[in-house]
Amino acid sequence: MVIDHIVDRENETTELNEVLRSKTARLIGITGRRRLGKTTLLESWALKSGLPVLFWPALKRPSSLLLQEFSHLIYQHEHGRPVPSRQFTYGSWGEAFEDLARICSGPNRHIVIIDEFPYAVSSEPSLPSVLQNAWDHHLKQSNLVMALCGSQVGMMTDLYSSDAPLFQRLVGPMRIGPLPFRYINEFIPGYNFDDRTIAYACFGGVPAYLETIDPDVSIIENIKRQVFSDFGVFSSEPEYLISEQVTDARYYNSILEAVAKGARQFGEIANKAGFSTGSTPSHYLSRLCEMSYLRDAYSLEIPPQVRKKSRKTHYLVNDPMLLFYFRFVQKYRAALNLNLRAAFTARLEEQVASFAGKNAFEDICRQWLTDQAREGNAPFAFEDVGQIWGDNGENGTQVDVAAISWREKCILVGESKWTENNIDYSVAKKLLDETIPVVLAMLPERGKGWRVFPYLFARRGFSREAFNFARESNIKMVGVSPIEDQLEVVE
Repeated sequence: MVIDHIVDRENETTELNEVLRSKTARLIGITGRRRLGKTTLLESWALKSGLPVLFWPALKRPSSLLLQEFSHLIYQHEHGRPVPSRQFTYGSWGEAFEDLARICSGPNRHIVIIDEFPYAVSSEPSLPSVLQNAWDHHLKQSNLVMALCGSQVGMMTDLYSSDAPLFQRLVGPMRIGPLPFRYINEFIPGYNFDDRTIAYACFGGVPAYLETIDPDVSIIENIKRQVFSDFGVFSSEPEYLISEQVTDARYYNSILEAVAKGARQFGEIANKAGFSTGSTPSHYLSRLCEMSYLRDAYSLEIPPQVRKKSRKTHYLVNDPMLLFYFRFVQKYRAALNLNLRAAFTARLEEQVASFAGKNAFEDICRQWLTDQAREGNAPFAFEDVGQIWGDNGENGTQVDVAAISWREKCILVGESKWTENNIDYSVAKKLLDETIPVVLAMLPERGKGWRVFPYLFARRGFSREAFNFARESNIKMVGVSPIEDQLEVVE
């Protein structure tokens, strides 16, 4: 469902307005993967400012044509009308930036947005150096805010490296991320909690994907439409997300597939992704994390100062759409190309709910905890929210939802259950008698002096026996409200 307003992004808008209120010229960077609404955010912010705005969306074109386009926009920005001759262009990029500085001087603040800046750099590699020179000698004395925006996260990140021309001139970057689960309802009003969870598991918090969902038909039907259609989200988008940012996508895709199908640690990923003996996936893993398609996660009980050296680092797919694609769609791509849909449909209908429970519901519970902390409703000041996993063998405990404060020596240990039935007494009993003692043993000094806060998260609710036991044992219960259809504390 397409909506006509910006969803969330209040924090980002506030930061942009603070930059606008500064008294000096500012050069800022905005990045984030495709389809997150970066351009929409910048356009809305600039329009609401009421200030003169120059917006240039760079395209994949030769440098001379890009310079001509930019020249026309600069002329129009100054004169309020199109150029008299289509052949008009500045003699160089440096000349264009110098004249832009002249136009944007004076008492009035100006906003200049260069969208998909990496496309311009790929056509004109000297552009960051030219911009650096122009900034140092002309633009920083003007009265503008220049925003460089780009979806190629790796290239945008490289602009901030210490040997890059714009180092210590370009501030940021502002990283635009997916929307949290609590905003999904704005795209799919009328869907219940279960269906919103499935939608989140398959499409994530990416506005452009969520806008493809028709709330008048079931979520299963929507998924099938996006898989079966040549114009659907799952047709070319997964491969394009990687291929637009790297020259050889083979290893990147093989790593994503390996992690999506369960490989977690470095050696296992290298093996399942097809790396030969002596070769390493380190570079590819780093770039995928940089692009936010993977994340390197750590077990929460590991002290911060030793996390980078820990062997308990896990790599996880950080993009729900890619995870769903590699788990469900890729295997059936050849059959789907032949219009053979029965096998995929059967697997989708049988397994998508459990897939959502494992991969989305746990994340939704962690988001809920973060929201509680932000609103001042957490039992202690969280320093981090995540998961806990033991080593294979005696400490093979998995904690789905956890939070920790090293300063206060407090840890929250939560169990989430995505089942059709109420949580029963045995689940609550196991949390207290088995899970928590193992977690405490994993902490420094085996948890001596630590306070533990047990939580249970339920999709359906709690049996009477479980409810009474949890209350007597000070286990906080969280379930789906029958009225608000959102997670809330069960009293």
